[in-house]
Amino acid sequence: MSLSPAERYSLSRRQRRQPRLVDFVAGQRFDLDPFQLAACGALDEGRSVLVAAPTGAGKTVVAEFAVFLAMQERGAKVFYTTPIKALSNQKYQEFVDAWGADSVGLLTGDTNVNSGARIVVMTTEVLRNMLYADSPLLDRLAYVVMDEVHYLADRFRGAVWEEVIIHLPEAVRLVSLSATVSNAEEFGDWLHAVRGDTDVIVSEERPVPLEQHVIVKSKMLDLFDSSGQAATNRVNPELKQLARAGGRSISGRSTRGQRGGDRGRYHSDARAGSGRADRPEVVAMLQGKNLLPAIVFIFSRAGCDQAVRQVLRSGIRLTESTERAEIRQIVEARARMLRDEDLAVLGYWEWLEGLERGVAAHHAGMLPAFKEIVEELFQLKLLKVVFATETLALGVNMPARSVVLEKLEKFNGEARVPITPGEYTQLTGRAGRRGIDVEGHSVIQWVDGLDPEAVAALASRRSYPMNSSFRPTYNMAVNLIDQFGRERTRQILELSFAQFQADRAVVDLARTLRKQEESMAGFEQAMSCHLGDFGEYAALRRRIGEIERQSSKGNPTHAQRDRMQRELASARKAMRAHPCHGCAERESHARWAERWWRLKQEHEQLSRQIRTRTGQVAKRFDRVTEVLESLGYLERDASGALVSTSAGRILKRIYGERDLLVAECLRRGIWGGLDEAGIAAMAATLVYEPRRDDSGVDYRLPRGRFREAFERTTDTWSVLDDLERGHRLPGGDVPSPALASAMHAWARGAGLGTVLTDTEFAAGDFVRLTKQVVDLLDQVSLVADAELGSTARAAIDAVRRGVVAYGALA
Repeated sequence: MSLSPAERYSLSRRQRRQPRLVDFVAGQRFDLDPFQLAACGALDEGRSVLVAAPTGAGKTVVAEFAVFLAMQERGAKVFYTTPIKALSNQKYQEFVDAWGADSVGLLTGDTNVNSGARIVVMTTEVLRNMLYADSPLLDRLAYVVMDEVHYLADRFRGAVWEEVIIHLPEAVRLVSLSATVSNAEEFGDWLHAVRGDTDVIVSEERPVPLEQHVIVKSKMLDLFDSSGQAATNRVNPELKQLARAGGRSISGRSTRGQRGGDRGRYHSDARAGSGRADRPEVVAMLQGKNLLPAIVFIFSRAGCDQAVRQVLRSGIRLTESTERAEIRQIVEARARMLRDEDLAVLGYWEWLEGLERGVAAHHAGMLPAFKEIVEELFQLKLLKVVFATETLALGVNMPARSVVLEKLEKFNGEARVPITPGEYTQLTGRAGRRGIDVEGHSVIQWVDGLDPEAVAALASRRSYPMNSSFRPTYNMAVNLIDQFGRERTRQILELSFAQFQADRAVVDLARTLRKQEESMAGFEQAMSCHLGDFGEYAALRRRIGEIERQSSKGNPTHAQRDRMQRELASARKAMRAHPCHGCAERESHARWAERWWRLKQEHEQLSRQIRTRTGQVAKRFDRVTEVLESLGYLERDASGALVSTSAGRILKRIYGERDLLVAECLRRGIWGGLDEAGIAAMAATLVYEPRRDDSGVDYRLPRGRFREAFERTTDTWSVLDDLERGHRLPGGDVPSPALASAMHAWARGAGLGTVLTDTEFAAGDFVRLTKQVVDLLDQVSLVADAELGSTARAAIDAVRRGVVAYGALA
């Protein structure tokens, strides 16, 4: 490709100024887009970056450049953090392929592979825990990549992202990768405030253009007018005519719904007179228009499974014989470690039939190993249609030629609500494979009451705001107070994005305060004297100066003048008698002492400003510390400062929603005497999140010591809940025994079929919850007494078997 004179000049300048970037670009399969070059250039010049761009736009190239830079710097490390284990596993494999297994590690809580490597992929929680523990693995850390950083808005886990951003050493350069959010500049300003120089690079350009369509019966219509006689953003008149004939608009529809939504049942919208095509018809239409491979988003796990069965019953086959042979070979190789009886329980043969015909489901209820196989086959272009829930849109690399949305509303746990512009952007971001497709296709299925204008507005808004969900927890409070003390911790909390959004000025003040403290520490060191306390000596000199200034002002009375003279003589006598008065470097020390004093005055004034502007984050922190102090996790030392107790040091190492309850049960010895199955069942009551229909259900509890221990655990929860509400904290849900019997049976060797039948859990849910049980048991094993710690370790071995142990990277 020939370059223009201007492009040749620009390339020549870059080669001279940024040779590392030129070397990196030369090794890429595609020419870098302007936003990628801008972000990489900022990194090469030593600045952090926030990159906000659509799904599939190539943000990860910037992360790969950070890895490239780290590997060029002798001994430097780079950590790549992700919100979900599946994405961590995928990135780990990509880096192994690029840099070799010896250079790459993986840490996901239940997986530890080559943790001392120079490139380590991890979940964000792992990095947060490392920062609190001051892990030696942080040595020589040069870059941290935070993939999907918009997770910071997640109600349950978002605070972890803020903790990491705040606590990372200042020298570490941060690469933040986000979906297109409407307040990227605000978020970038916060990053600049807490991390220093940070470039904000926003791109709303998709590398592969997106065409938008609506399927009505057997026709696929363009969403926007394509006649060429109107503006490109005008809705297709044919769709508007259909809407006028079809009744209610989507904006006027009731948002009331029953729990579970349609539970996967295919509504009677496909009846005569409705504009809705059935699923096999949609697949056949996509195949006929050369729009495969496709991802069809259905906001129901049961709906995804049923869609696969419907397509299989229709007789559709989307693969060639050679592809079917390759699919079977891959699947059998990946599944060979699973037992035959487990395969039968998991519906393996029906699942394999669907794979061989090019069709599969993908949702959180599936076994993680099965989801990984679906992802691998789709990436190899062997699968042609995947019916998926929206969890697929969260970062896993599965681009398609087209994306189909069956509905534009979903059940959020309480009601049916329209999907947001951000969710629409995230879902349709999968459409269009760079380097393969000229354009991607978003396809919406018609339903009675669909409003094309509302759909067009949804499709035209490509961003959504990111709002902080940060809130201090008990574990966070003890860790921070132990490291920094209470006052400094309050200042740190003022650095949160939550506080920044509430009052941007406080964050700037808190950053200035931190810089002042660093300068004061340097001044204090410079004025130190080997003969004595120079700060004390400097205070005497300041007092002499104050008295002299007072005596020269106004017209003091004779009595006032006598008093000042006596004070002055006393101060001068004390100054001459002070050991530092005879120091040869006295005046040099005095200059540093004067700077320290002036800065201290500014520091106190700034602190007063912050105290008057402290928001809800610090108030919640105060309430949390009050609870911890009343329970004895924090206490006052001789100087009146808050410090952690032995109980507090246990709480420091317990992470999760129920951190205080776990620590209190350990302190009271409630779980002493439980066997391996009992402690595993107890952990299950703490990691399981109760559902609305769990209330009032009389669950069968394991026999023996467990029942008494569970009753005492719920009593302890009740005491803590009352205490929290008394301190104006929200409290939490009572521990649920819904999973206890199943976990107890599993730990005692019961088969997968027995466990799933007893609980009605999906295999994927059971494996996910069991891994959370393993994570909690691991924490307990490290902080409990010797006997319970040993039991917890034995319990880990008892539950980490079969499908739970399969695929260490799952």
